[in-house]
Amino acid sequence: MRAKSLEEYLHCPFHLAMNILEGKWKFAILYVLSARGTLRFKELERAIPEISTRMLTKDLKHLEEKGIVLRKAYATIPPKVEYSLTDIGHSIAPVISSITKWGEAYIEESKVLSR
Repeated sequence: MRAKSLEEYLHCPFHLAMNILEGKWKFAILYVLSARGTLRFKELERAIPEISTRMLTKDLKHLEEKGIVLRKAYATIPPKVEYSLTDIGHSIAPVISSITKWGEAYIEESKVLSR
């Protein structure tokens, strides 16, 4: 089997997806938005207690740039900003569900193994 060229590697769908979704918090953000729908920044921050404000801001901006999350700002005082999943963002819901089911199975298997 020949090695992939750099160009092939960079255009690989799996590599592209992992590049967009890499990081500790992106799946948590997608999980919460998928489960709860449209949320304001502070609601999202409270839903992921261990995430820092800086990291949430950074990851939301990245997901917005990639077209996965929609940021809607309202011209009100005080400012109101809401986040939701785009259509392509919603399409990751089955992946999140599969990962959740895998996690549940792993927890059960771990209980059996630790006895």
